[in-house]
Parts: sequence; structure tokens; C-alpha cells
Amino acid sequence: MNIRLTEAAAKRVAHILAGQQPPMLRLGVRKSGCSGYAYVVEPAQQINDDDLQFDDQGVRLVVSRDSLPILDGMELDYRKEGLNEAFKFNNPNVKDSCGCGESFSV
Repeated sequence: MNIRLTEAAAKRVAHILAGQQPPMLRLGVRKSGCSGYAYVVEPAQQINDDDLQFDDQGVRLVVSRDSLPILDGMELDYRKEGLNEAFKFNNPNVKDSCGCGESFSV
């Protein structure tokens, strides 16, 4: 499994999850949009039986076995440009994305 957080993403996640011990972030995909899939990024409140856990830069990443093949090799970044800020998904598995950038296909 190879999902990584950049330093900027790890700092932002730690800030969002401050007080949660250990800070756990769920990464996944769901069927959505015109291209097929959308990313899921949310605090992980619990660990399910089909979840895998990995630690990167002090953050525990929680990924379901179903999402793993789509996310394997992805780097999660965080960028702030002026008033805009967002997580950026650098995923080598993505073959195409919709015009609005909300969904992708593999």
C-alpha cells in the first residue's frame, strides 16, 4: 500500500483532527458524478472489519479494502492559494476526470 501525505497535508489534517487521539483520517472513494468516482475524506470515528490502517507523518490513514486499488500510489496534498484552500489528490490511477473536477474514472 502506497498512499502518502505531503507535509502540508499532514499539518492540515493534524489541525483538523486536533484532540482526536490518534488522529485518524478515512480516505476512500464512492460512486458519484459523471465520471464514476469521487473521493471521500473525513475523520475516521471507528475502524471497520474491512479497513486497513497505515501511519504517515503522525496521521493514521484508514482505507477500506474496496477503495485501496483505486487509491494505491496516491499522494494527498494540501494547498492554500489566496482565499482558496483545498486538498489535492495526485492519483496515478486516474484515467479521466469530469470538467468540474468533482469525479474521476480509473
